[in-house]
Amino acid sequence: MVRKIRLGALVSGGGTNLQAIMDACESGGLAAEIAFVGSDNPDAFGLKRAAERGIATFVVDYRAVIRAFRANPQGARLPPDFRIEEVAAKQGILPKDGNPGKLALFLKTRAIAEAGLIEAMRPYPFDLLILAGFMRNLTPYFIDRVSPDRTQPRIMNIHPALLPAFPGTDGYGDTFRYGCKIGGCTVHFVDYGEDSGPVIGQRAFAIHADDTIDAVRKRGLEQEWQLYPECIRLFAEGRLETVRVRHELAGGNVYERTVVKIRPEKG
Repeated sequence: MVRKIRLGALVSGGGTNLQAIMDACESGGLAAEIAFVGSDNPDAFGLKRAAERGIATFVVDYRAVIRAFRANPQGARLPPDFRIEEVAAKQGILPKDGNPGKLALFLKTRAIAEAGLIEAMRPYPFDLLILAGFMRNLTPYFIDRVSPDRTQPRIMNIHPALLPAFPGTDGYGDTFRYGCKIGGCTVHFVDYGEDSGPVIGQRAFAIHADDTIDAVRKRGLEQEWQLYPECIRLFAEGRLETVRVRHELAGGNVYERTVVKIRPEKG
């Protein structure tokens, strides 16, 4: 009998990918159970989807955290284990040589919110954390505490574009506006950058001349609902391996990157 893995999930909105994963768990297509669903948004419909199935839910209101910090930065209670110099050196979300005040505000408010997430997740042991439309970038403060072994990442995300093209919040819109003839979605492990972690799986679809942005998003979501459970299944079966690859390029340049290798199915 295959052991079920325990999933934690973070959402920000409607939670259609969460629904697809819950359906796969309930149908037996995915040997997993969802331990909790958390959100940065008190109004996220994904919370209702989870609660209707008896899944524990919680909210860490990022907007409230940011408002409180802006109103009284001196009175903010940063996590005692937060070291801004260390997190700033690792993060790849904002420019390291950009506005230092903006970077400090981002990292400090994120650390407060992420410490809240970590505390809220503490009662619910899990094997894999899935981001199902969670519209907040995670910083090294959170990643290092939830996924401390970089050779065995356990935070997974789905992105609405064929990465590394079009990272950010509007992948389908960016793809459509660029005039691409192919769109797609990507599931990847989360690293310190924005949508820059090693790719686990991708699905592509044609974009036709008469398509609208709504048609592209609809077609993309249909692919997401199939791809995400498939990638979680590979994780549950122990078939995902991260390896460091090195390529020597012309002129003596070297390209190195962590990639995901998918082991063959046993039997």
